[in-house]
Order: sequence, then structure tokens, then C-alpha cells
Amino acid sequence: MAASLPRVARSGFSECSSVHFSILLRSRVADANRSSPCLSKSFSVATRLAAAEASTTATPAKAAPTPYVRKAAVAKTAPVPAKPISKSSSIDDQSPIQDMTDGLADEPLMLDEGSRQVDWTRSFHGLSSQPFSKEAADILMASIPFDDVEVKPDGIIYLPEIKYRRILNRAFGPGAWGLAPRGETIVTQKSITREYALVAHGRLVSVARGEQDYFSPEGIPTATEGCKSNALMRCCKDLGVASELWDPRYIRKFMKEYARQIWVEHILTKKKKQIWLRKDDEVRYPFKETKFGA
Repeated sequence: MAASLPRVARSGFSECSSVHFSILLRSRVADANRSSPCLSKSFSVATRLAAAEASTTATPAKAAPTPYVRKAAVAKTAPVPAKPISKSSSIDDQSPIQDMTDGLADEPLMLDEGSRQVDWTRSFHGLSSQPFSKEAADILMASIPFDDVEVKPDGIIYLPEIKYRRILNRAFGPGAWGLAPRGETIVTQKSITREYALVAHGRLVSVARGEQDYFSPEGIPTATEGCKSNALMRCCKDLGVASELWDPRYIRKFMKEYARQIWVEHILTKKKKQIWLRKDDEVRYPFKETKFGA
């Protein structure tokens, strides 16, 4: 009986786990103690050693691995570019005008070589071919009345451009003269210039380039008209119109008899300066006449 117990214990170790084995072992030891009390002490010691060894070598059961599930492929879409935010355009958003020395793309129409019409952009047709009538010459070279001459604040005398047109209308008749542009308008950051030809009775009279300053891009249309008037004034010099205005003796006489130099004060800024004006003119706003040092 004593020899069969170790065999039974070994079979219990091989068949059961550490927990079940200890329960089974206790029940068999109890049976053995009842049948053979002399073996209980020695077997209990062996049982404790075997249980301790089983507890140290036992490993916890691992969880079952989760089966791999393949994810469904997601179709990639191209990103939609964001639309730029548009700003409302206004005059204030406009940048200052750049250097446009190539012109405003307003060049005159170029005629064909076989055309019967004269191409005034490059032709000098009728220049100095014959003089104008005596009646027209008398009107063109007549002396300018003193009342028609104006004085700028810097002391330069001039004839208003509208009076040049009146003289040409009296000499040639309305519609019998005109200004033909000979190139496109050139715009820089501060001024405008363009070349014009004065044509009267179908003949070229003179060619001159006009110019006019401007202070902002909004003033370009007005500056182009001033450029045309400036070219007309220069072309009229070849016809003898208002030739006195370039005569130094006439200028000195006019300034002595019809002009005066005074001190004025700006009403808002209180700045003082000297200006020229006609003796029969008054100081205009925003200036008022004052005395130096007052």
C-alpha cells in the first residue's frame, strides 16, 4: 500500500493542473491516512514540496489572439483648392500709376501708302507751300490787348488757351484748322506729353510737343487736354500769334505797368509768401493780403 501511493501521486501530477492536482491530492492523502497513519507525515511533506514547485512553474493562461480583420480600402479624393477671397476694387485700392513711357496705346491711325487721304502722323504736306491771305495774316499777327494777358503767381505772363482758339477761328474759320496727333500719349509718374501737328486749310503749319503735369491718376484725363492746349500754344508761335509774350522788353513793360508783387498769408496755415498779380485783380481765397513781419 505504501509503495502504491507515490505512483498514484505521480499520476495526479501528470493529469491535473496545479489547482486541481492539490484538491485531488488532498482527498487521496486523506484516504491514505485513514488506511495507513504512518505514512501521513512523510506524504504531507512531499505534497507540500510538490505543490510549491507546481505553483512556481505554473504560467498564467494567455488570452486568445484576436483574429486580424483587413480594413476596406478607402478611395482617395484629390483635395479641392480653396477659392481666394476676392476684394471689392475701389479707387482707394489702386496703386500709384507706374512709368508708362511706352504710351497709352492711343497711337493715331496709320494710312496705307496708296490712300488719297494725307497721313498727318508722318506727312509734311503743304508746309511752306504758299502764304495765307492778307486778311488771315493780319488777324494772326495782331497785337494782343493788355486786358487779355494774365499773370501767374510766379511772375510769368501768358495768354489763356481759349483765346488762341478764338484767333484761329477768326483767321481761318471754324472747321478749317485742327490739331492732328503725331504719336501716342506718353505718361510718366508726374507728367504727360504728346506731339501734335497744326493743320490749316489742308496744309501742315507747325509741329510741337505739348506737356502737362498731374498729381494723381484720376487727373490724367484733364492733363491730356492740358497737354493738347500746350501744344497748340507752341504751334501758334510759328504763325506769329501772341509773339509779344516771348519778347523780353514787352514782358518788362507789362510787369511794370500792369502787375504788382505783394505779400499774402494763407488763412489756414498762416504761412506768408510773395506773389505776382495784375494791378486790377484782387487776392483770392485761401490767401489774404498782408505785410511782411506783421
